Amino acid sequence: MLAVQKAALKVIGEVLAGHNLNEVLQQAQQRMGDALPGERAAVQDICYGTLRHLGLLRAVLKQLLQKPLDEPVLEQLLLLALYQLRFTKAAPYAIVDHAVTLASRTGSGRGKGLVNAVLRNYLRQHEALLAKAEHDPVGRWSHPAWWIEALQAEYPQHWQSVLEAGNQHPPMTLRINRGHTDVDGYLRQLLEAGIAAKALDAGAIRLLQPVGVDRLPGFADGWVSVQDWGAQAAASLLDLQAGQRVLDACAAPGGKTGHMLELADVQLTALDSDAARLQKVAQNLQRIGKNATLLQGDAGEPAGWWDGKPFERILADVPCSASGVVRRHPDIKWLRRHSDVAKFATTQAKIIDSLWQLLAPGGKLLYATCSIFPQENRLQAEQFALRHADAERLPLPQPYAEQLLPDADHDGFYYALFRKQGG
Repeated sequence: MLAVQKAALKVIGEVLAGHNLNEVLQQAQQRMGDALPGERAAVQDICYGTLRHLGLLRAVLKQLLQKPLDEPVLEQLLLLALYQLRFTKAAPYAIVDHAVTLASRTGSGRGKGLVNAVLRNYLRQHEALLAKAEHDPVGRWSHPAWWIEALQAEYPQHWQSVLEAGNQHPPMTLRINRGHTDVDGYLRQLLEAGIAAKALDAGAIRLLQPVGVDRLPGFADGWVSVQDWGAQAAASLLDLQAGQRVLDACAAPGGKTGHMLELADVQLTALDSDAARLQKVAQNLQRIGKNATLLQGDAGEPAGWWDGKPFERILADVPCSASGVVRRHPDIKWLRRHSDVAKFATTQAKIIDSLWQLLAPGGKLLYATCSIFPQENRLQAEQFALRHADAERLPLPQPYAEQLLPDADHDGFYYALFRKQGG
Protein backbone atom coordinates (compact mmCIF):
# COMPACT_ATOMS: atom_id res chain seq x y z
CA MET A 1 0.00 0.00 0.00
CA LEU A 2 2.90 2.37 0.61
CA ALA A 3 3.83 2.42 -3.09
CA VAL A 4 0.19 3.02 -3.96
CA GLN A 5 -0.12 5.96 -1.56
CA LYS A 6 3.17 7.41 -2.79
CA ALA A 7 2.07 7.28 -6.44
CA ALA A 8 -1.36 8.72 -5.61
CA LEU A 9 0.21 11.54 -3.60
CA LYS A 10 2.28 12.65 -6.57
CA VAL A 11 -0.75 12.59 -8.86
CA ILE A 12 -2.91 14.60 -6.45
CA GLY A 13 -0.15 17.17 -6.06
CA GLU A 14 0.20 17.65 -9.81
CA VAL A 15 -3.54 17.84 -10.39
CA LEU A 16 -4.06 20.45 -7.67
CA ALA A 17 -1.21 22.41 -9.28
CA GLY A 18 -3.32 22.60 -12.45
CA HIS A 19 -2.46 19.49 -14.48
CA ASN A 20 -4.90 17.10 -16.17
CA LEU A 21 -5.81 14.08 -14.05
CA ASN A 22 -5.87 11.53 -16.87
CA GLU A 23 -2.45 12.57 -18.15
CA VAL A 24 -0.61 12.60 -14.81
CA LEU A 25 -2.34 9.40 -13.67
CA GLN A 26 -1.25 7.59 -16.82
CA GLN A 27 2.32 8.78 -16.32
CA ALA A 28 2.27 7.69 -12.67
CA GLN A 29 0.99 4.23 -13.53
CA GLN A 30 3.69 3.84 -16.17
CA ARG A 31 6.34 4.72 -13.57
CA MET A 32 5.08 1.92 -11.33
CA GLY A 33 6.95 -0.58 -13.51
CA ASP A 34 6.22 -4.15 -12.44
CA ALA A 35 3.40 -3.22 -10.07
CA LEU A 36 0.42 -5.55 -9.99
CA PRO A 37 -2.70 -4.50 -11.96
CA GLY A 38 -4.55 -4.22 -8.66
CA GLU A 39 -2.04 -1.66 -7.41
CA ARG A 40 -2.48 0.51 -10.50
CA ALA A 41 -6.24 0.29 -10.07
CA ALA A 42 -5.86 1.29 -6.41
CA VAL A 43 -3.90 4.41 -7.40
CA GLN A 44 -6.67 5.35 -9.80
CA ASP A 45 -9.36 4.76 -7.18
CA ILE A 46 -7.59 6.91 -4.58
CA CYS A 47 -6.95 9.76 -7.02
CA TYR A 48 -10.44 9.80 -8.50
CA GLY A 49 -12.05 9.36 -5.11
CA THR A 50 -10.03 12.07 -3.38
CA LEU A 51 -10.90 14.56 -6.12
CA ARG A 52 -14.52 13.43 -6.32
CA HIS A 53 -15.00 14.10 -2.58
CA LEU A 54 -12.44 16.88 -2.18
CA GLY A 55 -14.92 19.41 -0.77
CA LEU A 56 -15.94 17.07 2.04
CA LEU A 57 -12.35 16.02 2.78
CA ARG A 58 -11.16 19.61 2.97
CA ALA A 59 -14.03 20.52 5.31
CA VAL A 60 -13.08 17.65 7.61
CA LEU A 61 -9.38 18.45 7.52
CA LYS A 62 -10.02 22.10 8.36
CA GLN A 63 -11.64 20.98 11.62
CA LEU A 64 -8.66 18.78 12.48
CA LEU A 65 -6.00 21.46 11.98
CA GLN A 66 -5.33 24.34 14.35
CA LYS A 67 -3.96 26.41 11.45
CA PRO A 68 -3.41 25.94 7.70
CA LEU A 69 -0.42 23.82 6.74
CA ASP A 70 2.54 25.59 5.16
CA GLU A 71 3.54 22.43 3.27
CA PRO A 72 1.01 21.57 0.52
CA VAL A 73 2.35 18.02 0.25
CA LEU A 74 1.31 17.28 3.85
CA GLU A 75 -2.19 18.61 3.20
CA GLN A 76 -2.45 16.44 0.08
CA LEU A 77 -1.21 13.39 1.99
CA LEU A 78 -3.83 13.94 4.69
CA LEU A 79 -6.59 14.40 2.12
CA LEU A 80 -5.90 11.12 0.34
CA ALA A 81 -5.53 9.29 3.67
CA LEU A 82 -8.85 10.73 4.84
CA TYR A 83 -10.44 9.54 1.60
CA GLN A 84 -9.15 6.03 2.24
CA LEU A 85 -10.38 6.05 5.83
CA ARG A 86 -13.83 7.33 4.87
CA PHE A 87 -14.54 5.58 1.58
CA THR A 88 -12.43 2.41 1.26
CA LYS A 89 -12.28 -0.93 3.06
CA ALA A 90 -8.51 -0.78 3.66
CA ALA A 91 -7.43 -1.40 7.26
CA PRO A 92 -7.33 1.94 9.12
CA TYR A 93 -4.09 1.06 10.95
CA ALA A 94 -2.36 0.37 7.63
CA ILE A 95 -3.61 3.63 6.09
CA VAL A 96 -2.34 5.64 9.06
CA ASP A 97 0.97 3.76 9.23
CA HIS A 98 1.76 4.27 5.56
CA ALA A 99 0.72 7.93 5.66
CA VAL A 100 3.05 8.52 8.62
CA THR A 101 5.89 6.78 6.79
CA LEU A 102 5.29 8.92 3.71
CA ALA A 103 5.17 12.07 5.84
CA SER A 104 8.67 11.31 7.13
CA ARG A 105 9.94 11.10 3.54
CA THR A 106 8.20 14.13 2.02
CA GLY A 107 8.44 17.88 2.43
CA SER A 108 10.61 18.93 5.36
CA GLY A 109 10.13 15.55 7.02
CA ARG A 110 8.71 17.22 10.13
CA GLY A 111 5.12 16.20 9.53
CA LYS A 112 5.30 12.65 10.86
CA GLY A 113 3.82 13.44 14.27
CA LEU A 114 1.22 15.82 12.85
CA VAL A 115 -0.05 13.28 10.29
CA ASN A 116 -0.27 10.60 12.94
CA ALA A 117 -2.17 12.87 15.34
CA VAL A 118 -4.59 14.21 12.72
CA LEU A 119 -5.54 10.79 11.34
CA ARG A 120 -5.97 9.19 14.76
CA ASN A 121 -8.07 12.15 15.83
CA TYR A 122 -10.24 11.60 12.78
CA LEU A 123 -10.75 7.95 13.69
CA ARG A 124 -11.91 8.95 17.16
CA GLN A 125 -14.27 11.72 16.04
CA HIS A 126 -15.18 10.87 12.46
CA GLU A 127 -18.97 10.86 12.89
CA ALA A 128 -19.08 14.35 14.41
CA LEU A 129 -16.49 15.68 11.98
CA LEU A 130 -18.38 14.41 8.95
CA ALA A 131 -21.70 15.73 10.23
CA LYS A 132 -20.27 19.21 10.80
CA ALA A 133 -18.50 19.20 7.41
CA GLU A 134 -21.83 18.72 5.67
CA HIS A 135 -23.21 21.97 7.10
CA ASP A 136 -20.98 23.78 4.59
CA PRO A 137 -22.39 23.56 1.02
CA VAL A 138 -18.95 22.84 -0.46
CA GLY A 139 -18.44 20.11 2.12
CA ARG A 140 -21.93 18.71 1.55
CA TRP A 141 -21.82 18.63 -2.24
CA SER A 142 -18.06 18.52 -3.01
CA HIS A 143 -18.38 21.13 -5.75
CA PRO A 144 -17.06 24.72 -5.73
CA ALA A 145 -19.43 27.31 -4.25
CA TRP A 146 -19.85 29.18 -7.56
CA TRP A 147 -20.79 25.92 -9.29
CA ILE A 148 -23.42 25.08 -6.68
CA GLU A 149 -24.92 28.58 -6.88
CA ALA A 150 -25.07 28.45 -10.68
CA LEU A 151 -26.99 25.17 -10.63
CA GLN A 152 -29.35 26.37 -7.91
CA ALA A 153 -30.22 29.39 -10.06
CA GLU A 154 -30.71 27.48 -13.32
CA TYR A 155 -32.21 24.22 -12.03
CA PRO A 156 -34.15 24.99 -8.84
CA GLN A 157 -35.92 21.61 -9.02
CA HIS A 158 -32.95 19.47 -10.00
CA TRP A 159 -29.72 21.03 -8.68
CA GLN A 160 -29.34 18.54 -5.84
CA SER A 161 -29.68 15.48 -8.08
CA VAL A 162 -27.22 17.00 -10.57
CA LEU A 163 -24.62 17.53 -7.83
CA GLU A 164 -25.21 14.05 -6.44
CA ALA A 165 -24.73 12.55 -9.92
CA GLY A 166 -21.44 14.44 -10.26
CA ASN A 167 -20.08 12.60 -7.22
CA GLN A 168 -21.08 9.11 -8.34
CA HIS A 169 -19.14 6.55 -10.33
CA PRO A 170 -20.12 6.92 -13.99
CA PRO A 171 -22.06 4.24 -15.87
CA MET A 172 -20.29 2.11 -18.46
CA THR A 173 -22.39 2.14 -21.61
CA LEU A 174 -21.84 0.33 -24.90
CA ARG A 175 -22.79 1.42 -28.40
CA ILE A 176 -23.80 -1.52 -30.56
CA ASN A 177 -22.37 -1.65 -34.09
CA ARG A 178 -25.50 -2.76 -35.91
CA GLY A 179 -23.43 -3.88 -38.86
CA HIS A 180 -22.30 -6.80 -36.68
CA THR A 181 -25.05 -7.49 -34.15
CA ASP A 182 -28.08 -6.08 -32.37
CA VAL A 183 -28.92 -5.33 -28.74
CA ASP A 184 -30.70 -8.63 -28.06
CA GLY A 185 -27.93 -10.68 -29.64
CA TYR A 186 -25.21 -8.84 -27.75
CA LEU A 187 -27.08 -9.10 -24.45
CA ARG A 188 -27.01 -12.88 -24.92
CA GLN A 189 -23.25 -12.77 -25.51
CA LEU A 190 -22.76 -10.69 -22.39
CA LEU A 191 -24.87 -13.14 -20.39
CA GLU A 192 -22.72 -16.02 -21.63
CA ALA A 193 -19.62 -14.05 -20.59
CA GLY A 194 -21.06 -13.54 -17.10
CA ILE A 195 -21.57 -9.78 -17.54
CA ALA A 196 -24.85 -8.32 -16.28
CA ALA A 197 -26.35 -5.57 -18.45
CA LYS A 198 -29.58 -3.91 -19.56
CA ALA A 199 -30.75 -2.40 -22.84
CA LEU A 200 -31.25 1.36 -22.93
CA ASP A 201 -32.58 1.55 -26.48
CA ALA A 202 -32.15 -0.21 -29.82
CA GLY A 203 -28.47 0.69 -29.98
CA ALA A 204 -27.21 1.04 -26.40
CA ILE A 205 -26.52 -1.24 -23.45
CA ARG A 206 -25.50 -0.24 -19.93
CA LEU A 207 -23.39 -2.65 -17.89
CA LEU A 208 -24.52 -3.05 -14.30
CA GLN A 209 -20.86 -3.09 -13.27
CA PRO A 210 -17.91 -1.77 -15.33
CA VAL A 211 -15.50 -4.33 -16.79
CA GLY A 212 -12.28 -4.15 -18.77
CA VAL A 213 -12.86 -3.90 -22.52
CA ASP A 214 -10.83 -7.09 -22.98
CA ARG A 215 -13.80 -8.95 -21.43
CA LEU A 216 -16.32 -7.55 -23.93
CA PRO A 217 -17.16 -10.06 -26.70
CA GLY A 218 -16.07 -8.77 -30.08
CA PHE A 219 -14.70 -5.46 -28.80
CA ALA A 220 -11.37 -5.81 -30.62
CA ASP A 221 -13.29 -6.46 -33.85
CA GLY A 222 -15.48 -3.38 -33.52
CA TRP A 223 -18.73 -5.05 -32.51
CA VAL A 224 -19.23 -2.53 -29.68
CA SER A 225 -17.71 0.71 -28.48
CA VAL A 226 -17.72 2.35 -25.06
CA GLN A 227 -19.74 5.56 -25.35
CA ASP A 228 -22.10 7.34 -22.98
CA TRP A 229 -25.77 7.03 -23.89
CA GLY A 230 -26.19 10.80 -24.02
CA ALA A 231 -23.25 11.14 -26.41
CA GLN A 232 -24.72 8.48 -28.68
CA ALA A 233 -27.59 10.82 -29.58
CA ALA A 234 -25.41 13.10 -31.72
CA ALA A 235 -25.05 10.84 -34.74
CA SER A 236 -28.78 10.00 -34.83
CA LEU A 237 -29.92 13.61 -34.47
CA LEU A 238 -27.97 14.63 -37.61
CA ASP A 239 -30.27 12.59 -39.91
CA LEU A 240 -27.36 11.23 -41.96
CA GLN A 241 -27.87 9.98 -45.51
CA ALA A 242 -25.51 7.92 -47.65
CA GLY A 243 -23.12 9.94 -49.77
CA GLN A 244 -23.34 13.16 -47.81
CA ARG A 245 -20.29 15.30 -47.10
CA VAL A 246 -20.06 15.42 -43.32
CA LEU A 247 -17.73 17.34 -41.00
CA ASP A 248 -17.05 16.24 -37.44
CA ALA A 249 -15.43 19.34 -35.97
CA CYS A 250 -13.41 18.92 -32.75
CA ALA A 251 -13.61 15.19 -33.42
CA ALA A 252 -11.16 13.61 -30.96
CA PRO A 253 -11.19 11.03 -29.53
CA GLY A 254 -13.53 9.86 -32.28
CA GLY A 255 -16.50 8.22 -30.59
CA LYS A 256 -19.07 10.28 -32.48
CA THR A 257 -16.99 10.00 -35.68
CA GLY A 258 -17.17 6.24 -35.57
CA HIS A 259 -20.86 6.22 -34.71
CA MET A 260 -21.74 8.38 -37.73
CA LEU A 261 -19.84 6.03 -40.03
CA GLU A 262 -21.61 3.03 -38.50
CA LEU A 263 -25.01 4.61 -39.19
CA ALA A 264 -24.47 5.81 -42.78
CA ASP A 265 -21.98 5.53 -45.63
CA VAL A 266 -21.00 9.21 -45.63
CA GLN A 267 -17.91 11.10 -46.82
CA LEU A 268 -16.68 12.14 -43.41
CA THR A 269 -13.94 14.60 -42.49
CA ALA A 270 -12.76 14.43 -38.86
CA LEU A 271 -11.12 17.65 -37.72
CA ASP A 272 -9.16 18.34 -34.56
CA SER A 273 -6.57 20.92 -33.55
CA ASP A 274 -4.44 18.41 -31.61
CA ALA A 275 -2.35 16.01 -33.70
CA ALA A 276 -1.90 13.53 -30.83
CA ARG A 277 -5.63 13.41 -30.15
CA LEU A 278 -6.27 12.98 -33.86
CA GLN A 279 -4.24 9.77 -33.67
CA LYS A 280 -6.79 8.46 -31.19
CA VAL A 281 -9.48 9.06 -33.80
CA ALA A 282 -7.46 7.01 -36.27
CA GLN A 283 -7.06 4.17 -33.76
CA ASN A 284 -10.77 4.11 -32.94
CA LEU A 285 -11.71 4.04 -36.62
CA GLN A 286 -9.23 1.25 -37.33
CA ARG A 287 -10.75 -0.90 -34.58
CA ILE A 288 -14.27 -0.59 -36.01
CA GLY A 289 -13.09 -0.92 -39.63
CA LYS A 290 -14.13 2.55 -40.82
CA ASN A 291 -12.33 5.31 -42.72
CA ALA A 292 -12.48 9.09 -42.69
CA THR A 293 -10.38 12.01 -43.86
CA LEU A 294 -8.43 13.21 -40.83
CA LEU A 295 -7.40 16.86 -40.72
CA GLN A 296 -5.49 18.85 -38.14
CA GLY A 297 -6.86 22.37 -37.90
CA ASP A 298 -8.71 24.98 -35.88
CA ALA A 299 -12.47 24.73 -36.31
CA GLY A 300 -12.70 28.48 -35.72
CA GLU A 301 -10.23 29.24 -38.55
CA PRO A 302 -11.42 27.23 -41.60
CA ALA A 303 -9.18 29.13 -44.04
CA GLY A 304 -6.27 26.98 -42.86
CA TRP A 305 -7.81 23.64 -43.83
CA TRP A 306 -11.14 23.89 -45.73
CA ASP A 307 -11.11 22.93 -49.43
CA GLY A 308 -14.02 25.23 -50.29
CA LYS A 309 -16.57 22.46 -50.81
CA PRO A 310 -19.63 22.84 -48.55
CA PHE A 311 -20.72 20.16 -46.11
CA GLU A 312 -24.27 18.84 -45.90
CA ARG A 313 -23.97 17.90 -42.23
CA ILE A 314 -21.74 19.40 -39.54
CA LEU A 315 -21.30 18.20 -35.97
CA ALA A 316 -20.02 21.10 -33.87
CA ASP A 317 -19.05 19.25 -30.70
CA VAL A 318 -17.34 22.34 -29.32
CA PRO A 319 -14.85 22.75 -26.44
CA CYS A 320 -16.71 23.44 -23.20
CA SER A 321 -16.46 23.40 -19.42
CA ALA A 322 -17.23 19.64 -19.45
CA SER A 323 -19.47 20.32 -16.44
CA GLY A 324 -21.80 17.50 -17.50
CA VAL A 325 -19.12 14.80 -17.25
CA VAL A 326 -17.36 15.66 -13.96
CA ARG A 327 -17.98 12.20 -12.52
CA ARG A 328 -15.64 10.93 -15.26
CA HIS A 329 -13.19 13.83 -14.77
CA PRO A 330 -13.45 14.95 -11.12
CA ASP A 331 -10.44 17.25 -11.45
CA ILE A 332 -12.57 19.56 -13.63
CA LYS A 333 -14.60 20.68 -10.62
CA TRP A 334 -11.54 22.08 -8.89
CA LEU A 335 -9.54 23.34 -11.88
CA ARG A 336 -12.36 25.29 -13.55
CA ARG A 337 -13.07 28.89 -12.57
CA HIS A 338 -16.35 30.74 -12.97
CA SER A 339 -14.69 33.02 -15.51
CA ASP A 340 -13.77 30.00 -17.66
CA VAL A 341 -17.41 29.51 -18.67
CA ALA A 342 -17.55 32.90 -20.38
CA LYS A 343 -14.24 32.18 -22.12
CA PHE A 344 -15.58 28.89 -23.45
CA ALA A 345 -18.74 30.64 -24.62
CA THR A 346 -16.68 33.12 -26.62
CA THR A 347 -14.71 30.31 -28.28
CA GLN A 348 -17.89 28.36 -29.01
CA ALA A 349 -19.52 31.34 -30.70
CA LYS A 350 -16.47 31.84 -32.92
CA ILE A 351 -16.44 28.16 -33.92
CA ILE A 352 -20.11 27.82 -34.81
CA ASP A 353 -20.16 31.12 -36.67
CA SER A 354 -17.18 29.93 -38.72
CA LEU A 355 -18.60 26.46 -39.34
CA TRP A 356 -21.95 27.91 -40.43
CA GLN A 357 -20.20 29.40 -43.45
CA LEU A 358 -19.13 25.90 -44.52
CA LEU A 359 -22.64 24.45 -44.48
CA ALA A 360 -24.53 23.96 -47.74
CA PRO A 361 -28.02 25.48 -48.13
CA GLY A 362 -30.49 22.95 -46.78
CA GLY A 363 -27.74 21.38 -44.67
CA LYS A 364 -27.89 20.78 -40.92
CA LEU A 365 -25.51 21.75 -38.14
CA LEU A 366 -25.76 20.11 -34.72
CA TYR A 367 -24.37 22.18 -31.86
CA ALA A 368 -23.28 19.92 -29.00
CA THR A 369 -21.61 20.26 -25.61
CA CYS A 370 -21.09 18.09 -22.55
CA SER A 371 -21.91 21.09 -20.36
CA ILE A 372 -24.83 21.87 -18.06
CA PHE A 373 -24.27 25.64 -17.87
CA PRO A 374 -26.80 27.74 -19.87
CA GLN A 375 -24.16 30.24 -21.04
CA GLU A 376 -22.62 27.43 -23.10
CA ASN A 377 -25.92 25.87 -24.12
CA ARG A 378 -29.37 27.42 -24.18
CA LEU A 379 -28.11 31.01 -24.29
CA GLN A 380 -25.47 30.15 -26.87
CA ALA A 381 -28.05 28.57 -29.18
CA GLU A 382 -30.45 31.48 -28.79
CA GLN A 383 -27.74 34.03 -29.56
CA PHE A 384 -26.56 32.04 -32.58
CA ALA A 385 -30.07 32.07 -34.03
CA LEU A 386 -30.26 35.84 -33.57
CA ARG A 387 -26.95 36.35 -35.38
CA HIS A 388 -27.92 34.20 -38.38
CA ALA A 389 -31.22 35.00 -40.07
CA ASP A 390 -30.83 31.94 -42.32
CA ALA A 391 -30.61 29.54 -39.34
CA GLU A 392 -33.83 27.61 -38.72
CA ARG A 393 -33.94 25.92 -35.30
CA LEU A 394 -35.28 22.40 -35.73
CA PRO A 395 -37.21 20.56 -33.01
CA LEU A 396 -35.56 17.61 -31.29
CA PRO A 397 -37.26 14.61 -29.70
CA GLN A 398 -37.45 14.31 -25.95
CA PRO A 399 -35.33 14.28 -23.87
CA TYR A 400 -32.91 16.05 -26.22
CA ALA A 401 -35.26 18.97 -26.80
CA GLU A 402 -34.02 20.39 -23.50
CA GLN A 403 -30.88 20.24 -21.41
CA LEU A 404 -29.92 16.63 -20.74
CA LEU A 405 -28.97 16.44 -17.07
CA PRO A 406 -26.71 13.67 -15.71
CA ASP A 407 -28.42 10.68 -14.10
CA ALA A 408 -27.80 6.97 -13.58
CA ASP A 409 -27.97 6.22 -17.32
CA HIS A 410 -26.17 9.12 -19.00
CA ASP A 411 -23.99 12.20 -18.54
CA GLY A 412 -25.02 15.82 -19.03
CA PHE A 413 -25.30 17.02 -22.65
CA TYR A 414 -26.87 19.75 -24.71
CA TYR A 415 -27.93 19.64 -28.37
CA ALA A 416 -29.32 22.27 -30.72
CA LEU A 417 -30.02 21.47 -34.38
CA PHE A 418 -30.07 24.16 -37.09
CA ARG A 419 -30.96 23.96 -40.78
CA LYS A 420 -29.54 26.50 -43.24
CA GLN A 421 -32.38 27.95 -45.24
CA GLY A 422 -32.21 28.17 -49.00
CA GLY A 423 -31.82 24.53 -49.96
